[in-house]
Amino acid sequence: MSTPDAKADLRFYLQSARDALLWKLDGLPEYDVRRPLTPTGTNLLGLVKHAAGVELGYLGDTFGRPSGEPQPWVTEDADPDADMWATAEETREELVALYRRAWAHADATIEALPLDAVGRVPWWPAGRDGVTLRHAVVRVIADTHRHAGHADILRELIDGAVGINEGNTSMTEGDATWWQRHHERVERAAREAGGTTG
Repeated sequence: MSTPDAKADLRFYLQSARDALLWKLDGLPEYDVRRPLTPTGTNLLGLVKHAAGVELGYLGDTFGRPSGEPQPWVTEDADPDADMWATAEETREELVALYRRAWAHADATIEALPLDAVGRVPWWPAGRDGVTLRHAVVRVIADTHRHAGHADILRELIDGAVGINEGNTSMTEGDATWWQRHHERVERAAREAGGTTG
């Protein structure tokens, strides 16, 4: 496979994850995009904020291409996990715009450098901080798809919406009754396997 084809493949999978993550915000009020839905505080807008920082770091700073974007949530004196949630002052529009600028910056890095270009990850230990662009892009793709999966589950918990994008739920077709029966069937199997009843 030639380098341009490899880059196109990597960009395709990265962009599909980006789009899926942002799509999960569509149509939701402010509270729902921000509210923590797991004991660890996982929330939709926080996932977007985190993904923006990941791209700016791995596909910018790592290759000597700083974006100049202020990210006070990743400084040494920032609160732990400050990149995983949005403060009341950080608007959805600002964070989505930041994420889109991070895409553009990352895509410019991918375009400008060969996949075997070596960068240094500033937050990795010295001597083990070298990484190729190919590795960094694959890492960002994996991270973004992971968080798009988190977002899919969070959105389902909020309003039942699921899927990869608006036109592709990637789910078995069934109405609410079918899904309720399916849920009950899975619950019965779990109880039987776990030796519980009721």
